[in-house]
Amino acid sequence: MNTKTTFHTIPESAWILGVSRNTVSRAIRTGALRATRCRTGLRVSSAELAKALQDGGAAWTTSS
Repeated sequence: MNTKTTFHTIPESAWILGVSRNTVSRAIRTGALRATRCRTGLRVSSAELAKALQDGGAAWTTSS
């Protein structure tokens, strides 16, 4: 069983979610999306991205 977790940069996460980098950064800053600090910046786990895709980003995207 492979339990290795994959982490993505903010631009990669934005591409996967189909939103802007600013939206991902805002979601991390407000706590709606969890990220891990690595040497060169923040990384979002693939599990966290899967959760965001499942709920459609309802908790952190704006509709205005």
